[in-house]
Amino acid sequence: TEVPIREPNFAPAAMDPLDGFGSPRREEASADSRSGWTRFSSWLECVCVVTFDLELGQAIELVYPQDVKLTEKEKTSICYLSFPDSYSGCLGDTQFTFRLRQSVGRQSFKVDIYNRDAPATLQRETAHFFGYVYFRQVKDVSVKRGYFQKSLVLVSRLPYTHLFHSVLQIIAPEFFEKLEPFLEAVCNEIDQWPNPSPGQTLNLPVVGVVLQVIIPSKTDKPGGSPVKQITNEVRSVLPPPSSVSHPPSSVLLRCFQSVLIHLQMLWELMLLGEPLVVMAPSPTVCSETILALVSSISPLKFCCDFRPYFTIHDSEFREYTTRTQAPPNVVLGVTNPFFIKTFQNWPHIVRLGEIKMAGDLPKQVKVKKLSKLKTLDTKPGIYTAYKTFLHKDKILIKRLLKGIQRKRPSEAQSAILRRHLLELTQSFIIPLERYMASLMPLQRSVTPWKTPPQVRPFSQDEFISTLDQTGPQLTSMLRGDWMGLYRRFFRSPNFDGWYRQRHREMTQKLESLHLETICDARKAARRQQLQVKDEVLDKLDAFINSIVGSLPEDLQPVLNAR
Repeated sequence: TEVPIREPNFAPAAMDPLDGFGSPRREEASADSRSGWTRFSSWLECVCVVTFDLELGQAIELVYPQDVKLTEKEKTSICYLSFPDSYSGCLGDTQFTFRLRQSVGRQSFKVDIYNRDAPATLQRETAHFFGYVYFRQVKDVSVKRGYFQKSLVLVSRLPYTHLFHSVLQIIAPEFFEKLEPFLEAVCNEIDQWPNPSPGQTLNLPVVGVVLQVIIPSKTDKPGGSPVKQITNEVRSVLPPPSSVSHPPSSVLLRCFQSVLIHLQMLWELMLLGEPLVVMAPSPTVCSETILALVSSISPLKFCCDFRPYFTIHDSEFREYTTRTQAPPNVVLGVTNPFFIKTFQNWPHIVRLGEIKMAGDLPKQVKVKKLSKLKTLDTKPGIYTAYKTFLHKDKILIKRLLKGIQRKRPSEAQSAILRRHLLELTQSFIIPLERYMASLMPLQRSVTPWKTPPQVRPFSQDEFISTLDQTGPQLTSMLRGDWMGLYRRFFRSPNFDGWYRQRHREMTQKLESLHLETICDARKAARRQQLQVKDEVLDKLDAFINSIVGSLPEDLQPVLNAR
C-alpha cells in the first residue's frame, strides 16, 4: 500500500550541523568566491538536496556550490515545491518541474549575450528560477517513518526542461547511493561544460555519458532542436532526448490527449494570457501540462506568470487566491483538491484525471459550467464560460484520433500537433509583424544632422483595416472572428510583451543606422577636406561617444575600434 507524504505544519529548515546553510559565514561570502564556478553558473544556479526530517519537516540537506546565496524565502519555497503534496501518493521515482519567483532585493540578472541571441522562448529568466526535481520515495525499515524520501533539485534560470531532466535521469539514481562526494564530482564536471551558446553544437559530458545538444538561435527556423546522446558500449543508454527546451515533443500528445477536441480553446486562452488552473493527479502531469500549454503559442513568448507546480505553502498563495480582486494573469498547475474550493472565482479551470479509454480512444473531457465546480470529487472537465473566436480544426482532430486508433508512434503524433500549433501561431503573428515593419521609418530619413527618427505609433484600428488584404486567412484554413481575437489580444500581457520587444529592437536598429550615417559623414568630411568647423566635429564626437556608451558593453569595443 502507498503511504502518502504528509505536509508538515511548520516551515522547512536548513540542515547542516557543521555549518548551517543560513550561517553568516556563508551569507557573507564575497562575490569573488564563485568566480571559480563561472561555467557552472551559466547553466545552473545551484543543486539542492531536500529531505524529510521528522523534527524539521521538509529541509534542505545540502546545497552545492556551498557558498551560493539563497534567501530564506527561496529556501522555504524550494523545500515545499520539491516534494509532491500529500494527495499525490507518489511511490518510487518521480520527476517534475517547478518555477519560483526570486526574492525582492536579490541582485537583478543582467541581460547577457545569450539572451540577445536566443529565441524569446528560451531566454534566461531574469526574475524567476526553474526547479527540476527528481524525487524518490521507497520503503526503508532503517528510517523511523519507514520510508526514504529525498529530492535532488537542479535550480536554473534556463528553461531547458528536457535537458536537465535527462541529466537527472543519469545522475540521481547514483547520487542516492553515493551521496555528497558523487554530487560534488558531477558539479565539477558541469563546471567544465562550455557556456550555452545559441546556434552552437555542444558536447556536455556527465558521468560517462556525453549529451550532444544544439542550442537554438533566434535566427533559426522555428521548430525543435535535436539533442543526441553519445555513450560508450559499457554504459546503458537512455532514449535520446529530442529538445533542450520544454516540453519534449513526445510529451505533447500525452498532455493533450484527453482535451484534443478543445485544443483551439486552450490555444486561445494561452494566447490571451487568461488566468487558468490545471488540476492533475500528480506533479509530473500538472507540470508537463502547464509547460505544454505555455509552449503551445511558440514562437510567441508567453509573457504572463506561470507555475508548473503550485502548493498551498507557496509564498504567492494569498496573492493568487484573494477574492477581493480579479484573478491575476497566471497559469497554475496543482494537485491538491483543496484548490477546487479556493479557485472557484477563477474563470478557467481544467480538471484532469487518469486517462480513460473509450474503446481504443482516450475519453475526451467536456466543457462544463463553473457553477458545477463545487465538490472535492469534481469530475474531469474544462470548467469555463469562454467561447472561442475561431472554429475547431476538425480535420486535425480526426487525424490525431485516427492516429491513436492505428497506434501511430507518439513522436509522430506530437510532431503533427506541434506543427499545427506552430502554423496557427505564425498565421496569427505574421500580420502583426508585417504591420509593425511598416511603422519603421525609411532608411533615407536617417541623417547625421538630426536625431534618429521615431518608430510610428501602433494603431489598432489601422492594423485591423489591413486584415482584409493581408490577414491570417492567407496562411490559415481556420475560420472565425479573427478581428475579435486580435482586439482581445491587444488587451493581453502577451501583446504588451511582444510589442515592447519589437519596438526596442526597431529603436536599436534606428540608433545603429544613425550612428553609421554619422561615422560615414565624418569620414567623408575628412576625406574631402571640407571646411567643417572644429566645434561641429567636437559635437559629432560627443554625440558618437554618448550613443556608443548607451549600447551593450560587448558591442562598445567593436565600435570604438572603428
